[in-house]
Amino acid sequence: MELREAIAARRTTNGPFLPDPVSAEHQRILVEVAARAPSQLNSQPWRFVLVESRETIEAVAAVSGRSMRTAMGNGTFFERYKRYFRFSEQEMERTRTGMFFDKLPAPLRPFSRSVFTRWGQAAMNVLRVPATLGEQNRQLVAGSPLLLGVMLDRAEYRPGELSAFYSLFSMGAAMENVWLTTTELGLGLQFISFPMEVPGAWDEIVELLAVPDDLELMAVYRVGYVPEQAHRPVIDWTSSQRRHVSQYVFRETCRTPQEGWDGPAGPGR
Repeated sequence: MELREAIAARRTTNGPFLPDPVSAEHQRILVEVAARAPSQLNSQPWRFVLVESRETIEAVAAVSGRSMRTAMGNGTFFERYKRYFRFSEQEMERTRTGMFFDKLPAPLRPFSRSVFTRWGQAAMNVLRVPATLGEQNRQLVAGSPLLLGVMLDRAEYRPGELSAFYSLFSMGAAMENVWLTTTELGLGLQFISFPMEVPGAWDEIVELLAVPDDLELMAVYRVGYVPEQAHRPVIDWTSSQRRHVSQYVFRETCRTPQEGWDGPAGPGR
């Protein structure tokens, strides 16, 4: 697979993985490509923990599912991210950003646009949507053959100093290397984010992974092989739209949008 093909094919895996263990060869490839990322002064601030223990994965899954149920149930998730949710193809085409919820159970469809109101949140809770999503999330994480924890060395990652920016920049580059490589290897990747949404839940993950005091746990991902015909979750979305080039690129100064590049690139370009 060519690099540009991998970039175009990169996706977040919302559905389940195959139960097959991630081979030791592929695990090693992922951490080695991560280490090829650039870092300020070659500081290499990243650290990784690979988790295959079923007990640990199921414990992380329980925290994640419970966190999703809490964040969805009390409305904090919808309030925090409502600007990114789309419920029609027309809206997605107009904004070219965010997440298009194109798969919703029939009982939920009438409430899609009112979910961000107090009444809509109450209806979602009556229909047990947070509980359904939380359990679905728990199952997805629990069914993952591998978790990948990403940490930064606190000696390099010092919030409030430039070193923090450099460390975060390097970590992002390292994880993009990982993400593109999973595409090449037939693996999928998804950020386990909900424990970050609920106070105290991330601390539970830190404890489960035995993260030492000199490291900061920044992210945890679930990793696994993707089925040829992936089963979509009960509630699912797509996010393949991207802004037109003229919406995010300027020429010479930020007063002048780039023109002529909004269509598909021609041969050799």
